[in-house]
Amino acid sequence: MLRIKGMYENEIVIEKSRFITRIFGVDNIDMVNSILEEIRKKHYDATHNCYAYILGDNQEIQKCSDDGEPQKTAGFPMMDVLKKNDLTNVLVIVTRYFGGILLGAGGLVRAYSDSVSQVLKKCEFYDIKKVIKFSFTTSYSGYNTILKVMPYLIIDNTSFTSDVIITGYCDLDKYDKLTEELYKYKIEANGLLNLGESFIEYKK
Repeated sequence: MLRIKGMYENEIVIEKSRFITRIFGVDNIDMVNSILEEIRKKHYDATHNCYAYILGDNQEIQKCSDDGEPQKTAGFPMMDVLKKNDLTNVLVIVTRYFGGILLGAGGLVRAYSDSVSQVLKKCEFYDIKKVIKFSFTTSYSGYNTILKVMPYLIIDNTSFTSDVIITGYCDLDKYDKLTEELYKYKIEANGLLNLGESFIEYKK
C-alpha cells in the first residue's frame, strides 16, 4: 500500500474549464476535513470542489464526492485512480472552474481521471513495513563481515568504541536468518536483543 507525504498540485485546462488538482498525504479523518474546509474557503468561487480519499492500512475507509457534477462523473473516477495505484492515507481534491462548454458524462469522467493521473506523476511514494528492531555488540571484523553478507539488515545506528554497537532493523521473516548467519559466519554478537516490532517508512 503506497502513501505520499506533503502536497502536490497540478492544473489542466479542458475545453476552457480549469481543473486544479491537489493531492495530500493524510493521517486521519480530522486532517481530511480540515484540508477540505481550507480548499473550499480558498476556492469559494469555484464551480465544483470534488474529492476522494482513502484511509487505513487496508484501505478500509473510502469516500468520494461529485460536489454537484452528474453522479459518478467526478468523485468515483478520482477514487478509481487512487485505488488502481494502490494508495492509502491520501486525499485528492479537484477544483473546477467551468469554462462554458459542456463536456458530457464521458468527458467529465476522463477529465477528472486525467486530473488525478497527472498529479500522481509529480508524487514521491513511500510504503510502511513491519520490522523487528535489534541491537548487539560485535568486533570490527564482525561488523565488516555483516556489511558484506547481510544486505537485508537496515542499520539505524552504529557506535564505534573498542567494539561496534549496532542497532538496526530487519523484516519479520528475516530475524531467524540473522541469528543463523551470525552463527554461520562465526560473528560474535554479544547481547543480541530483540527490541520488538516497529514500523518504518521506505521509498518506493
